[in-house]
Amino acid sequence: MSRRTETIKPDYFDRLYTSEPDPWGFRSSDYERRKYAATLAILERAHYADALEIGCSIGVFTRRLAARCSRLVAIDASQVALDTARSDCADLEHVDIRLGLVPADVPEGPFDLIVMSEVLYYLVADDVRRTAAACRRALAPGGEIVLCHWLGETDYPLTGEAAAETFVTAASSWVISHHTSREPGYRLDRLVAGS
Repeated sequence: MSRRTETIKPDYFDRLYTSEPDPWGFRSSDYERRKYAATLAILERAHYADALEIGCSIGVFTRRLAARCSRLVAIDASQVALDTARSDCADLEHVDIRLGLVPADVPEGPFDLIVMSEVLYYLVADDVRRTAAACRRALAPGGEIVLCHWLGETDYPLTGEAAAETFVTAASSWVISHHTSREPGYRLDRLVAGS
């Protein structure tokens, strides 16, 4: 399987969501349910004042994460996915859902939590490094970043393993603790920033 050599553009995702509103089975997949539970379980704190979810898709995990946050900004590159996320999360007044493409559109913080689930392997390595730098600027002192990536084969620019390692390496100068766990099919990383 050959790899793409450019960061995947928003129209790729818009086409996917137009042809299938839930292309990865976020609402119905046991894998997704287990992954969401494990992602929430790896968080250090019970509650976060300000959180950022990069790659919120149709908002399924957004609803779960919102229960742990006073304010949540959720971004995605696909307007089609965001239309669904906004509809499904309309009752959550503390959730702000926005169109945005990383690394350029990482919102200003400070956030005490940034979550990226199955996002970074759509980027080329240089964009992953730029995303790490943008997240550092947006992260509050002592804030956490959680990464989750599927470890199977894809034709995306990076594997899940390579994407996570590229981000962790780029962040190594400002991270004071890093924990990785591997579950069947995916990898979770929790990074804590220094002050």
